[in-house]
Amino acid sequence: MRVPVSYSFRNLWTRRLTTILTASGMALVVFVFSAILMLAEGLQKTLVDTGSWDNVVLIRKGSQSEVQSGIERLQASVIETQPEVAVGPGGRRMLAKEVVVLISLPKRGTDKPSNVIIRGVSGESLSMRPQVKLLEGRMPKPSSSEIIAGESVSRRFTGAGIGETLRFGMRDWTVVGIFDAGNTGFSSEIWGDADQLMQAFRRPVYSSVIFKLRDASAFDAFKARVESDPRLTVEAKRETRFYADQSEMMAKFLRILGMSLTIIFSLGAVIGAMITMYAAVANRTAEIGTLRALGFQRRSILGAFLMEALLLGFIGGAVGLFLASFLQLLTISTLNFQTFSELAFSFTLTAEIVWQALLFSLVMGFVGGVLPAFRASRMKIVDALRTT
Repeated sequence: MRVPVSYSFRNLWTRRLTTILTASGMALVVFVFSAILMLAEGLQKTLVDTGSWDNVVLIRKGSQSEVQSGIERLQASVIETQPEVAVGPGGRRMLAKEVVVLISLPKRGTDKPSNVIIRGVSGESLSMRPQVKLLEGRMPKPSSSEIIAGESVSRRFTGAGIGETLRFGMRDWTVVGIFDAGNTGFSSEIWGDADQLMQAFRRPVYSSVIFKLRDASAFDAFKARVESDPRLTVEAKRETRFYADQSEMMAKFLRILGMSLTIIFSLGAVIGAMITMYAAVANRTAEIGTLRALGFQRRSILGAFLMEALLLGFIGGAVGLFLASFLQLLTISTLNFQTFSELAFSFTLTAEIVWQALLFSLVMGFVGGVLPAFRASRMKIVDALRTT
């Protein structure tokens, strides 16, 4: 005979205080586990969403980011003539030559400095990034010392609000607009005229060249031809792949840190579950003997106590996951190890994180309950009934 699942539910309800305390410990571990995964997922999603599948980014070979890259004007002109570059309205090629530099700005309220990306853009930069929308003000005038700031930057940094002035590159720059780039890395940037920024920072080369493919399936052929061209020293990547690579180092660090903390915390939760289940076995010795006398087999007793431990783990996991889901309402900022600039992003909960967190909680419940369950199943009927 099999012990019904309701038996396990009933025993957890009978020991409500112990169940709540043990499940709370597991919930805390699952909360930390889920939060770290959501943090890494949010970082990667922010950067991957920054790119478009049919856009190509070219940087100097060996460079890890646009900040480290340099593409000469002649090389940029060669890239501009490639047949894969899409042509927009009016016969304009959908290609932008951009410059990227880092500056340090003080944060609002604390005056603590942090790095911010300044991106020098050209006429087609905005048209190739439909996720970027102007919220307030206007676009900078060409060949002027005017800039627009991402919504995240304008909110967090002194001098980045509309109508305010920033000083960098030996010039004063006026913020004439605020743009929203959604949940992407562009929201953490400041944009201005590429030629003016190159003059201000005395940079004779571009940082990158970005263009839209005429045919998205032509990327592989373009990449092979351009990277083997002796006139060019560039590396081509799809924009989505480029920004995914930017998040790889930071996301890996977060996951390693999170798993280390989770393993440490989970040991305490597993020990707590094990103590709870051993206490349950000790308090129900006579009950176990009665079940055995009624004909329930050892594996049925084993299954009943394991089910109880798994239910305990599931309850803790569900509560921890529920609490972690509220982290999606928060936006945080951190240093991107790849670009050394500050990046704002949100926690992101996915279906994969949900099942991983619940599976992790069930594993904790199983590990905490397997030894007590074996102890209960191996009790002899006579010894168990003797305690009544």
